[in-house]
Amino acid sequence: MDAPERILVTSALPYANGPIHLGHLAGAYLPADIYVRFQKLKKRDIVFICGSDEHGVPITILAEKRGVTPKAIVDEFHKRNKKAFEAFGIQFDNYSRTSLPAHHKTSQAFFLKLHQKGLLTEKTIEQFYCEHCQRFLADRYVEGTCPHCKKSGARGDQCEACGKWIDQTTLIEPSCAICGTQPVLSKTSHWFLKLGDFQDQIKAWLDTKITWKSNVLNFCRGWLSEGLRDRAVTRDLSWGVPVPLKGYENKVLYVWFDAPIGYISSTVEWAQNIGQPDRWKDYWQKDDTRLIHFIGKDNIVFHAIVWPAILMGNGEYILPSEIPANEFLNLEGEKLSTSKNYAVWLEDYLEKFPPDPLRYTLAVNAPEAKDADFNWTDFQSRNNNELADILGNFLNRSLTFIKKHFQGKVPEKGTFDALDTQMRNKIHETRVTIAGCLEAFEVRKAIFALIDLARFANKYFNDKEPWLTVKSNRETCATTLHLCAQVSYALAILMEPFLPFSAETLWRMLNLDSDIHQQNWDDAGQIELPVGHQLGKLEILFPKIEDEVIEPEIQRLKQIRQRLVVKSEGEKDSKTKAEEPMSEQNANVITYDDFSKVNLRVAKIIEAERVPKADKLLKIQVDLGAEKRQIVAGIAQQYDPADLIDKLVVVVTNLQPVKLRGVESNGMLLAAAKENGELSVVTLDRAIEPGTTVR
Repeated sequence: MDAPERILVTSALPYANGPIHLGHLAGAYLPADIYVRFQKLKKRDIVFICGSDEHGVPITILAEKRGVTPKAIVDEFHKRNKKAFEAFGIQFDNYSRTSLPAHHKTSQAFFLKLHQKGLLTEKTIEQFYCEHCQRFLADRYVEGTCPHCKKSGARGDQCEACGKWIDQTTLIEPSCAICGTQPVLSKTSHWFLKLGDFQDQIKAWLDTKITWKSNVLNFCRGWLSEGLRDRAVTRDLSWGVPVPLKGYENKVLYVWFDAPIGYISSTVEWAQNIGQPDRWKDYWQKDDTRLIHFIGKDNIVFHAIVWPAILMGNGEYILPSEIPANEFLNLEGEKLSTSKNYAVWLEDYLEKFPPDPLRYTLAVNAPEAKDADFNWTDFQSRNNNELADILGNFLNRSLTFIKKHFQGKVPEKGTFDALDTQMRNKIHETRVTIAGCLEAFEVRKAIFALIDLARFANKYFNDKEPWLTVKSNRETCATTLHLCAQVSYALAILMEPFLPFSAETLWRMLNLDSDIHQQNWDDAGQIELPVGHQLGKLEILFPKIEDEVIEPEIQRLKQIRQRLVVKSEGEKDSKTKAEEPMSEQNANVITYDDFSKVNLRVAKIIEAERVPKADKLLKIQVDLGAEKRQIVAGIAQQYDPADLIDKLVVVVTNLQPVKLRGVESNGMLLAAAKENGELSVVTLDRAIEPGTTVR
């Protein structure tokens, strides 16, 4: 493949609503970093772009649950994730944020360009509206049972259990994710991208991508066979990029629309930071640029169909050259779940272990063609049996031998025999093999080739028996160790994309003043350490990881799995009972254990007032005996605040606090609801002390 004039690499923008875990790394970040580091060693013009995706419902939901602003959430996780990426050696040229004014401006310009060209259409649709929260509910604000697999916990955009996209209106037993009430359908207007207009153009373009991974092409063909449909590009939220049209001041751009535009705005920011503000155009608007998107398979449709359609519609930008999407990484045989805390978080890992053993393990197990699995036992084995016993062992024994028998200086080389020549040729072969694999995005094959070189070098050392020749034939011994020094030099360069921290340490052990990260890939096996070069201070490159260090990690995941199994069995039992014929009387039967989880207390209302700009909400202060609490209740249309003072009511006291219209609610009043929606608060008919338990 001819080298392109320039390469622009992106990794999927991570949501700034939580920390980075191993699944993220294996899918979109480590493979990209390895590829970019290799290309930089090849002296290619390459830029690596990423940033925080700081809009979207997961962020606003978390903010409401915490009782803080969305900005507080994104500020926290942008900083944390950027720091974690850096500590792990992910070397972005620019890591931006989609909440920046420059990104808003770029996204709005895209929207207006498509609007002016007639590629957007306005539609009035039915969307769920929460009467309690008094707002339209964007996708993930609605939860329910999946209409496809019938599993509970599906969101209004996707079912995590079966992976299918969902229209929120098709959810079974939908509920508001914030207050838990059942929403109603109401009409709202949105702008839609005429994605169907791009069907033939997208198909023709994809037909040219004969070298793309089969998982990407097959996924796209499935979508095209069903026919592309219009997709909403606006949504009812207050957090996001404002829609730049009159009458849409209370709506924002859909996060899937503005997020990929973040690649462009981040590149613009990079160009400004290097003092060449127009240079970003070379990477986005010149045909001799290779644009590569590293993503996980859950992002294929956006990057291979929707995003190219947006770029085609705009008309000023190049299209993706490659989309090397990876499959998923499982954890100890189970699917990763951030919501259930079944994950290995990068921040936690880095507190206990160095980065390179994890980089190696994830690269060896890269989910390139199918889902892969990470487990702690394999991680320990990879570190101890491969990094330490193969790669580290060769380097340690070779350089230590030079230190001991040749004053730590690279010995003279004599005449090569067949085995010496084979060892030298193996360096060249490995360099070429790794390069070919990485050009094809085959990280697993590449790192296998690297460790195979170290394995061959270990065998070479053993077969040459320098511990004998140092006494019987010092010239032969010198030749052997000279060649081992050159293998070590080559390994440092070849290791750099995969194991940058260890490569840097080895570079210091070789006593080289230059920067390992600035070397030339083609020097491996070509440029040699000069005879007489003095080695530096040696150290163990890959310390062994002991069982007592790994065991707590194994047990933590085991305990989480056990809890999930118990919960799953409980849900299964409930489902089985629900499928049995039931009378109306026992259709909603729960166990005593279920009921015991609800903490009901008598409360006395001591203050009540209306919530500003909320027709249905009252802010109520209640006395629970040992404490006072504030509760927001949707009863303003049935009760005058003054009429509630001194009433004894029943309150659920162990609900997670939420914010309604910016007002915190720490509990819930019990109320009966008529068919017309009218509410009647449950009150007590005789005096009883506030705080008394209701059974």
